[in-house]
Amino acid sequence: MRVFISADIEGVTGIAHWDEADKSKGDYRIYRAQMQAEVRAACEAALEAGATAIRVKDAHASGRNLDPRDLPVPVELVRGWAPTPAMMVQEIESGFDALMFIGYHDCAGSGGNPLSHTLTNKITEMRVNGQPVAEFHLHTWVAAVSGVPAVFLAGDAAICGRVRAFDERIRTVSTNTGRGDSVLSRHPEVVLAEIREGVAAALAAPAPLCELPERFVLEVDYKDCRRAWRNALYPGASLTSDRTVRFETTEWMEAMRALEFIT
Repeated sequence: MRVFISADIEGVTGIAHWDEADKSKGDYRIYRAQMQAEVRAACEAALEAGATAIRVKDAHASGRNLDPRDLPVPVELVRGWAPTPAMMVQEIESGFDALMFIGYHDCAGSGGNPLSHTLTNKITEMRVNGQPVAEFHLHTWVAAVSGVPAVFLAGDAAICGRVRAFDERIRTVSTNTGRGDSVLSRHPEVVLAEIREGVAAALAAPAPLCELPERFVLEVDYKDCRRAWRNALYPGASLTSDRTVRFETTEWMEAMRALEFIT
């Protein structure tokens, strides 16, 4: 069994401020360590559940947050970034049996996490087929294109709720609950134990592959109307309001390719 893990930081246990996600700030080291611990717990649980190969994408900021020396053998770690529409699941491919998310967060425009965003802080909301989407949705569909089902997510309570609405068969573990510009955080040891239990259960009875929509209407709302006007120049994109760019396609990877240029 081959498992792919995408790891972010804005949804790990306890995180409440952008300084804690910024490598240049002193508070970062605490939450980098928590990101590491949650990824390690997921890897260890996957190996105990029978995984023979695990690939982890370090998907926060520079992509250089996780220490490969603190991950169990035989985990492969993808560090840094290559220009690819797979983005936060770079190096996923056909043949993986399951996709899991660690440290994920709610979407742009949500009050569910003080650090809520979708790919960038330059936009206020992203929608697909009229519904707000988070990074979870974008990358679950990328995995589905390769035939890989999403089975587990750990992150803030708001994104866990969106995951259950998307597919209640995907197991979730909540880390924090947003309260305005604050969070109500669960104890890290409780969360680590639940990640281990949740990963084991998810791999014992994985969720089936999600169905991809026949057509994708992608809409991106920007904070700055000048950015919207510029990004509407992307081939196939159009400006539908002073701050909104629209892109429509039948191929999800074409939408992700567009997002490489318009976010």
